Amino acid sequence: MARLSVSKSVMILASPEAVWQVHTDIDAWSQWHRSITTARIQGPLAVGSSFQWKSGGLAIASTVLALDPPRRISWSGRSLGTNAVHTWTLQAKDGATLVTTEESMAGWLVSLLRLFSPGFLDKSLDGWLYDLKVKAEAVSQQRNR
Repeated sequence: MARLSVSKSVMILASPEAVWQVHTDIDAWSQWHRSITTARIQGPLAVGSSFQWKSGGLAIASTVLALDPPRRISWSGRSLGTNAVHTWTLQAKDGATLVTTEESMAGWLVSLLRLFSPGFLDKSLDGWLYDLKVKAEAVSQQRNR
């Protein structure tokens, strides 16, 4: 079974609380994340909560594995023969927030994606971090006015 792991980071000019609020409002992901068309959590955000979402046309079923507001969230996800674990950490740093995301994937689809779209996971995480940065910084600027 093919395995793939990628880690990426970005500095966001907003507090960890502001970034956390944007990032963990799963129902609003499609409003600011260009690749996500729908997202819906079942009940409140908690360890064991499930949520469904579509990214890049793929329907994904996820479960929250770990939650430490506003520092860490981790979830698993399943879609078309692929299992993934996605972890996000937020660290206050000089009046901003260092956001690090790590994703590990395994399954037959990973083999195909590596073959036909090398770097697909790097591009996906770069896009997510960029969109999160833009949204969280805009929200933070609005609050500070």
